[in-house]
Amino acid sequence: MPTNSVVTDIPQVTIRFSGDSGDGMQLSGTLFSTLSAIFGNEIATFPDYPAEIRAPQGTLQGVSGFQVRIGSKDVYNSGDKTDVLIAMNPAALKVNAEYLKRGSIVLFDTDSFQKKDLEKARFETEDPFEELKIDYVQPIPVAITSMTKDSLQGMDLTAKEMTRSKNMFALGVVCWLFNRPLEIADHLVEEKFAKKPKVADTNIKVLTAGYNFGNNTHLTASTYRIDSVEAGKGFYTDVKGNTATAYGLIAAAEKAGLQLFLGSYPITPATDILQELTKRKDLGVKALQMEDEIAGISSAIGASFAGCLAATSTSGPGLSLKSEALGLAVMTELPLVVIDVQRGGPSTGLPTKSEQSDLNQALYGRSGESPLVVIAAKSPADCFDSAYWASKIALEHMTPVILLSDAYIANGSTAWKIPDMKQYPDISPSYALQKFGKDAGNWKPYARDEETFVRYWSVPGTPNYIHRIGGLEKDYFTGIISTNPDNHQLMVDTRRQKIERIASQVPLQKVEGDPDADTLIIGWGGTYGHLLEAMLRIQAKDKKIAFTHFTFLYPLPSNTHEVLKQYKKIIVAEQNNGQFAHYLQGQFPDLPLYRFNRIEGQPFRVAELEEEFITIMDEK
Repeated sequence: MPTNSVVTDIPQVTIRFSGDSGDGMQLSGTLFSTLSAIFGNEIATFPDYPAEIRAPQGTLQGVSGFQVRIGSKDVYNSGDKTDVLIAMNPAALKVNAEYLKRGSIVLFDTDSFQKKDLEKARFETEDPFEELKIDYVQPIPVAITSMTKDSLQGMDLTAKEMTRSKNMFALGVVCWLFNRPLEIADHLVEEKFAKKPKVADTNIKVLTAGYNFGNNTHLTASTYRIDSVEAGKGFYTDVKGNTATAYGLIAAAEKAGLQLFLGSYPITPATDILQELTKRKDLGVKALQMEDEIAGISSAIGASFAGCLAATSTSGPGLSLKSEALGLAVMTELPLVVIDVQRGGPSTGLPTKSEQSDLNQALYGRSGESPLVVIAAKSPADCFDSAYWASKIALEHMTPVILLSDAYIANGSTAWKIPDMKQYPDISPSYALQKFGKDAGNWKPYARDEETFVRYWSVPGTPNYIHRIGGLEKDYFTGIISTNPDNHQLMVDTRRQKIERIASQVPLQKVEGDPDADTLIIGWGGTYGHLLEAMLRIQAKDKKIAFTHFTFLYPLPSNTHEVLKQYKKIIVAEQNNGQFAHYLQGQFPDLPLYRFNRIEGQPFRVAELEEEFITIMDEK
């Protein structure tokens, strides 16, 4: 414990590590987040980094940040503004100045705030705090780079090698400021650099130096303590959305008794799913990095035909390339999970930023009448359940399923209780062998259940069930190629009805908030935490409001219209130009919809949501 006599208890805090792309801000933020999760806090993180591989050092376009909000309760998102900013250079201060709260602590590296550094960040004076008019913060100057080098004297390192560890000095100061035990942080560093013991020793030494500096110099009048969460029994960890998605696929494959196959091509921000699954050979997972997006989905369709739980992962541009093969999966009626981690578009767009602009593409972006299921994850932890549900629906209903994630929840992390899989529903594909027996009987390749219209799955290699399927239209009864107009109409209707009937199999739509409210907030995907907090803030002002968040987008839950028609005003909030609102209006023309749309590549700001929603509520 530090020697400061004053330790202030606070319910939560938002901290942002910010510097150049090479300053290790993502690592420092991740370590502090994991440390806080282990310590028993709720966490929500937001990695915010540029698309450039390495922008010119010290420039505004090269700023990389990692924001983490930790608390004892009610941590629904990564926070609007920061209580503590670690600014490794003037550019980091300038980029983040607008997000500083009144009274925020700004810990900055004086070694990187020299005249040349200020010029790179386009400051015109030598006092960046005055120039930015942020006299309401608490600046704490620390010679981070110099003291990092001093702490590593005698370790046979070059000056450049020493400087690489300055992010650990800053992390050490933050650990002191929030009373975090260094022994756990040391263990995390050892795990991170297990194959590089010298690097681990170097970083631990600097981490300790930063902690001791804060402890011995009393940088602030008080340190801070955040109580642990009162959580139920179980094993907890922090998990990123992409990692949780990979785990959800693995769990579904195990539940279904199938091998998991992923065929993918690397693309920001979805690549981590491929990387995580390549590590899981011990669980029988086959993950292949294919030569392009088309090969990725095509290999997955082949694996599905062969009897695997097949998946492919991508982002918006890759989903465009996969559209033709998606049509093939619809026509062949094979199970397939397509994960789209949305990013800013169009084209290359904002590859490291978050957006919700792929909904229309997911719903309609294929040739012909190509209905398939679309669902969306709402948080990093929920990516596990959403991937499990996507797999269950795909396997049990013989259909492609598009799972929409986004960069915010895919790269962000949260505390996660490792689930008890006994509590998850079984996954039971409709196999032709189980229905028709060993002699095939009256089976045809497109034989289907009369109630659900689900095509029976015949895995190649099953005796007496040899068959071919393909992209050409098939006869409803025989499964052979058909160009008959009446048959095509029947098959189009059947494929649509098969998907629509899934609505009765998914959970009913639920509403949070005031049961007698006149105004309802609607969201979908990764905006859940921001919209929930906005609703709670509005309720705290004695205004009645309700909130519902959609996971199942197509088909919508069976009670959707019944729920929505009760409200006089419905605010649909999205990070696009109103795609879900337009879709809902097409499904239910009688709904009184209002739209809130922001497409900035950044998460919603709760304060802005609160203000805009109240304005809509108060309109006569």
